[in-house]
Amino acid sequence: MTAIAAQPVAEEGAAPQWINDLMDTLGAPGAGIAIALENLFPPLPSEVILPLAGFAASSGRMSLLAALLWTTAGSVIGALALYGVGALLGRDRTVAAAARLPLVKVADIERTEAWFLRHGTKAVFFGRMVPIFRSLISVPAGVERMRLPVFLGLTTLGSALWNTVFVLAGYALGDNWPEVTRLVSTYSKGVLVVATLAVLAFVGIRLLRRPGAGRRRRGGDASRRR
Repeated sequence: MTAIAAQPVAEEGAAPQWINDLMDTLGAPGAGIAIALENLFPPLPSEVILPLAGFAASSGRMSLLAALLWTTAGSVIGALALYGVGALLGRDRTVAAAARLPLVKVADIERTEAWFLRHGTKAVFFGRMVPIFRSLISVPAGVERMRLPVFLGLTTLGSALWNTVFVLAGYALGDNWPEVTRLVSTYSKGVLVVATLAVLAFVGIRLLRRPGAGRRRRGGDASRRR
């Protein structure tokens, strides 16, 4: 597969060569390993790995069913590892660490925790379809000790849906599979922009609400009037 797949990847400049080598050497299990690593290290390009696996299946380098099963297994294994990180940290350590962050209050953490307790199942399921959060959502699930069978079931279902869409797209497009990468990259960038704006809004509001912020503004206005 290396000679066939490497050319479109090189044109896109998005897929490290080791991903091609891994799939070329191990086939579908290699795609699963790449996706597991993508969960642990989100900068790895899942939008390349999945359609590339579909393209490999269309060229006969692996079976389509194996590509779907192994990429989903890789997603679950990666998510389970992050769940374990959250479980090892535990609530007390997480709260203590977060409370030391600038502009973060214990009340913020408690509200987030309450939200997750109410909506955690939906967050885990739908989070599998949102870039960046697809990996991160496993950590609070572990911190809150979501029942493991529930976590695994939701993760498997959500990951299977996400992976199937992009593996099948790569399978259907064949040599044109990089088109999937461009579309998903645009989606990922949109999510990142929204997340960045939300963080900036949180920081701005928190700064404005800090004690003395109003007095400093009023003092500055009085100085200008004089």
